[in-house]
Amino acid sequence: MFKLIKNEGRARRGEFRTPHGTVQTPVFMNVGTQAAIKGALSAEDLLRIGCQIELSNTYHLHVRPGDGLIRSQGGLHRFMTWEKPILTDSGGFQIFSLASLRKIKEEGVKFNSHVDGRHIFMGPEESMRIQSNLGSDIAMAFDECIKIPSPRDYVKASCDRTYRWLVRCKDELQRLNGLKDTVNRGQVLFGINQGAVFHDIRIDHMKRIAELDLPGYAIGGLAVGESTEEMYDTIEAVEEYMPGNKPRYLMGVGTPVNIIESVARGIDFFDCVMPARNGRHGHLFTWSGIININNEKYARDERPIDPECGCPVCRRYTRAYVRHLFRCGELLALRFAVMHNLYFYNKLMEKIRESLEQGSFLEFRSKYTEILGKRI
Repeated sequence: MFKLIKNEGRARRGEFRTPHGTVQTPVFMNVGTQAAIKGALSAEDLLRIGCQIELSNTYHLHVRPGDGLIRSQGGLHRFMTWEKPILTDSGGFQIFSLASLRKIKEEGVKFNSHVDGRHIFMGPEESMRIQSNLGSDIAMAFDECIKIPSPRDYVKASCDRTYRWLVRCKDELQRLNGLKDTVNRGQVLFGINQGAVFHDIRIDHMKRIAELDLPGYAIGGLAVGESTEEMYDTIEAVEEYMPGNKPRYLMGVGTPVNIIESVARGIDFFDCVMPARNGRHGHLFTWSGIININNEKYARDERPIDPECGCPVCRRYTRAYVRHLFRCGELLALRFAVMHNLYFYNKLMEKIRESLEQGSFLEFRSKYTEILGKRI
């Protein structure tokens, strides 16, 4: 399913085949947690801005509107009219970050919904059944996202349990894909590496889950409070033990600079709410750095958000107009800002892929890690 096309150092140019199309990697997955991008972007908009793969969340869709309802509508692709690949997160991160009164056992996790307080149980089998009902192309394994810092003994025990949960996820998804009425029988499972910032635990866990020969592997539990250096060091420690013929996914990361640096360390898949969330607050990414469109200096600025950008917003509207929309509280401001930022991220990945094809990624990295993190 994964074809490695070219390497430059640890950086990889590849492609990943799914039942709903082939994804060119490295790739950024546009986050539509509840089957929608926060910022009023439609499926048609995602096509216009170059999105290859959309990400939705198992926990949120299980709570509302219910995975059974989505299954009855023909699955998530048909429900949101998105014909390209979809990845669904397992819900583990949301359970451990949003839910109250959770209780972890070997069977799974009991918790209260953050929406209405009702009691819910989710374990590996339940997560796989929900994701099977959604019909995504990539289902993520059910795991525990460990807080950083956490005691070493707890991290080790949690990773052992997460491994056992992964085995159960694999068995259950195999069973579900064998049923005649399964929404997407080509759905595949990605395993998740955990271990906080303990490199030896991370490496041991990665070795064990690699033996399960899954279609892809993720590094989870980062970008949750550790330093940037700790994140990069952890990626480097784990990457060596990740199968070279499978895609690598760094969950929840991150800034444009984080992405470039992680590609340099061998990562293929990324997702993050940052471009949409920052956009909704007027923080916009450009090829010259980050601007805050709310600033007074843009009140009469007739230039587009980024003169180098070809997104639908930059092709038509001025900074002055977009700032006006923010100052007036118009919903159109959020739509324009999110559209621009997601277009920027998708274009960033396209440029990374082009630089890898041309053998110039090192120069690209050197140039843009200096620029893209700068606030103007």
